[in-house]
Amino acid sequence: MPAQYPLSPQVMVVSNITYFSPMFYLTGFPGLEAIKHWIFLPFFCMYLVAISGNCFILIIIRTNPRLHTPMYYLLSLLALTDLGLSVSTLPTTVGIFWFNYHSIYFGACQIQMFCIHSFSFMESSVLLVMSFDRFVAICYPLRYSVIITGRRVIRAGLFVILRGPVALIPIVLLLKVFPYCGSLVLSHSFCLHQEVIHLACVDTTFNNLYGLMLVVFTVMLDLVLIALSYGLILHTVAGLASQEEQLRAFQTCTSHLCAVLVFFVPMMGLSLVHRFGKEAPPAVHILMANIYLFVPPMLNPIIYSIKTKEIRRAISKLLGLRKANAESWG
Repeated sequence: MPAQYPLSPQVMVVSNITYFSPMFYLTGFPGLEAIKHWIFLPFFCMYLVAISGNCFILIIIRTNPRLHTPMYYLLSLLALTDLGLSVSTLPTTVGIFWFNYHSIYFGACQIQMFCIHSFSFMESSVLLVMSFDRFVAICYPLRYSVIITGRRVIRAGLFVILRGPVALIPIVLLLKVFPYCGSLVLSHSFCLHQEVIHLACVDTTFNNLYGLMLVVFTVMLDLVLIALSYGLILHTVAGLASQEEQLRAFQTCTSHLCAVLVFFVPMMGLSLVHRFGKEAPPAVHILMANIYLFVPPMLNPIIYSIKTKEIRRAISKLLGLRKANAESWG
């Protein structure tokens, strides 16, 4: 094992196989260690925009009674999910690029990968529920308040929160019983299940199949149902009498549609790179993973702030009050 990748004192090594509690080595961007502080600047900007933007969305919705509706409750859930996804990767990313600390204990790695994958599945679920909300609002506008009730929104929220984490528990806990061998180097600045499982020295067929089925029956199924919802929405919009009505109806979906594209396009790109781009440079895999995890939480609050009229009004009102207060104090 290379000297620069030390193991934890708690690790027992027999025939180059690591048992019990290994310590992994996170790399970030291999070969670019000399400019790591400069590399961290765009990451810092993305974290700043993602965390402050999603907190701002939550504050706007919380303090504006007009936004206390099912649509904006779901938007709050999306903002909380993006906030959790950003915070999940923050400790190790800051540790690597700013404090040059690359090691992570196996237990901490388990917690981080559980949080990252849980929030990713939760975001997929939120986008699915939001697509159903838009479908009902456009296709059955007169029955919207009857179909989308507060109780059903709460049930949908519980479904979103519990589905991913509960399904992830078996494969994340099973990693604890595997022996690990080799240098235990991970190519990202955070822990992902698909990377850690490749370092195990035993048959991991169950984890691989379970993980594949989990992706198919959660994220991929969500994408299919979202596409079906938009197919029905387009069919309804096409049947409206005038182009003005069609445009007005479809404008209510633009924010959500942008959020869907921002989340699922990088995810599909990362999946294609992992499965069909094995000959691609490691930097491509690292870049795609970073885009998938960092870009959606950063762009979603920007998208909803620009595309949603009620959010823009609330922001203008808040800024107007602050300006008036500043003038009165001046």
